[in-house]
Amino acid sequence: MFSPHGIKLAVYLISSYFGDLNAKVCECLLRRGTQPLAQVVRFTELSRENVRNCLLVLIHHNCVQAFAVQQEGGFGEAPKVITNYMALFDNIIHKLRFPKFIEIVSEELGKECEEIFEGLLQHGRLSLSQIIDRYKQTSNQGDSSADAARDSFNRLVNTKFVERCPAPEPFLEPLTEEEAAAAKKRGAKSAKIQAQTMEQRALTAAAPMDSLRFLVETDTWNDSVEETDKKTTDVTCGTKRKQDNLESNTELLSTDEKKVLWRANFEEFICRLRHKACVANVKVRINNDAAIVLAATLELSRHSETKLRIDNSVPQSINAIYDEVIKREGGLGMDLERIRASLVELGCEVPLMAIDETYSVDLKNIIEQARIEEVESIVLKRYGREAYRMFRLLSKADRLLETDKISDTTFVEKKDAVKILFKLWKDDFLEMKKVITRGTRQSEFLLWKINKQSLWEHVLDEMYHAALNLRLRITHEQEQEKEILQMPRDKLVGELGDRYKRLRKVRITLESSLMNLDDALMLFHDF
Repeated sequence: MFSPHGIKLAVYLISSYFGDLNAKVCECLLRRGTQPLAQVVRFTELSRENVRNCLLVLIHHNCVQAFAVQQEGGFGEAPKVITNYMALFDNIIHKLRFPKFIEIVSEELGKECEEIFEGLLQHGRLSLSQIIDRYKQTSNQGDSSADAARDSFNRLVNTKFVERCPAPEPFLEPLTEEEAAAAKKRGAKSAKIQAQTMEQRALTAAAPMDSLRFLVETDTWNDSVEETDKKTTDVTCGTKRKQDNLESNTELLSTDEKKVLWRANFEEFICRLRHKACVANVKVRINNDAAIVLAATLELSRHSETKLRIDNSVPQSINAIYDEVIKREGGLGMDLERIRASLVELGCEVPLMAIDETYSVDLKNIIEQARIEEVESIVLKRYGREAYRMFRLLSKADRLLETDKISDTTFVEKKDAVKILFKLWKDDFLEMKKVITRGTRQSEFLLWKINKQSLWEHVLDEMYHAALNLRLRITHEQEQEKEILQMPRDKLVGELGDRYKRLRKVRITLESSLMNLDDALMLFHDF
């Protein structure tokens, strides 16, 4: 399940983009898990037509995935097929980082690709003819705009920034007799695991085949705007998808099923941001040489990675790493010995035989170190330097430590140490265990430890809460100065001009804070 404040943030984002009705349907799916249409209608108390329209909008914007399963009928009845709907929490939260995705596309591929990609983020999923039609509306290139759009789209697909959309409603085959018997044997305790497995199966079944995921067929290039239904090509730029234009959104889903739809490939962007975060951490924690070598190694292994959260980079030869390092800024003067030394600093082992000298970097450890440093900085700011020293000691020990041991090692008075440890425990940063020794004299010891997994979850929920507060504050500031935002720029003079400048300054500060906080969110959730 998702964290409490994570759900609140996701629901608020849906409400901001698509209106309150869509947010209500999304909240039902996030809190209650995968549900069929009838159950969503029951829990939300909305009309069946409203729920259906909301689900269509959320599916179109990659926030919900539908899938069909076979359900056993009653006595003497044949099995029937029902459609279930599950919320895609990660895709909803990704809306926070759309500016980062756009920046990556702009830096790597240029303005034309950025415009096409921005359209995909705004409209969820589009066919090529819709992409070309939108590009014609926003560009001033005349007849050449269609060719320019196709070239830019092709570059986006080749870099894996854009992918084919998943199947709208895949059918999950019923479990075999052996699998059903094993599930029944595990009993009710495994119900949650079974539900997760079903949802994972649904996502796998919906995903396009690897050979087709980034394939642009020749026939697709010959699609023309005239061949497309007017309802499906009515794409306008700059419109917010609120509830008042919900019907126009649902009409976009009535496209012919055979038409190929495309969407942004969030996995590719998260992978690149993960690599960027690893390099930034190594640069600060080790040195610039190690960061250059890591960036080169990750660039070589990026195209061979089969999943998002790989523990180790794909093994690369020392010669391949050297060739990539010297292409980078600051890497031209590095020789093989300096590169080997940097790889050792990154935790790689030097092979005994130089015949097949390959290296693989432990990315999981780098992410772990980055998380520890992030939490340590929170402890330092919130509880002070003495608490920071004790927390750091427990983090490095990674085992139960007695109060006296912590007090003596960190040079903190035992009375003060106990108060600090209890405060950290009360705020869920530590775990405590009482040990009572029995003998001639009974005594009680308090042991302390950091449970990293539960700590990561606690810190992540706090970050979701902070992100929600920042979004609410941004909205509040804009509502307070609504009349200023609606006035022409030349009218903003005197006191009105000062209010506009203040609003602009506050908004930049809040949005910058939100982007920095989002980096930490990805560190604990996506990386």
